[in-house]
Amino acid sequence: MSSEGEGRSKADLRRHFRGLRLARLAHTEALLQRQAQEQLPPLLQAKQRLGLYWPLKGEADLRGLADHPVLGARLALPRVGGGALLYRSWQCGDALSADETGIPAPALGDVLEPEELGLLLVPALAFDASGIRLGYGGGWFDRLRSDARWRAIPALAVLPSGCLVETLPRDPWDVPFHGWLDEGGLHWLQAV
Repeated sequence: MSSEGEGRSKADLRRHFRGLRLARLAHTEALLQRQAQEQLPPLLQAKQRLGLYWPLKGEADLRGLADHPVLGARLALPRVGGGALLYRSWQCGDALSADETGIPAPALGDVLEPEELGLLLVPALAFDASGIRLGYGGGWFDRLRSDARWRAIPALAVLPSGCLVETLPRDPWDVPFHGWLDEGGLHWLQAV
């Protein structure tokens, strides 16, 4: 892990890591996809869903998991609506519409309860040794995970290993993640 996150503002870090992540992803996305396909299925119990995300430019695209024989029918995507992030089940071909943030999300279907998900994958610009994720600043995942039921679900940041840093700025509302997924595999933090 590098020390690039120390002493810089979140806005400055977002600019820096947006470019760095995009450059690194070109060389690591296929490996990251393979790691996800191989290592994620055993982490879900029967009938649990994998909380995925619809990728924005520069984020690792894991939508190929929709073709996975085990995971394909057990995916969920977030949707921001009514000022809150929620999850709905998703399969390739399901109707999508832009949510309140403009990101494609399932247009129909029941809102999933936390217990229906076994793992959350969340894109990150950077990630530090204490489990703090640098995102785009909307705070949607922190608000969701401020609820103890959602916080109990293992959550992994998804990013290239070149975007790992020793320390990121931390706000009182930041909820640490349990680990990260990169082109080298799954990495769990001991204590969150």
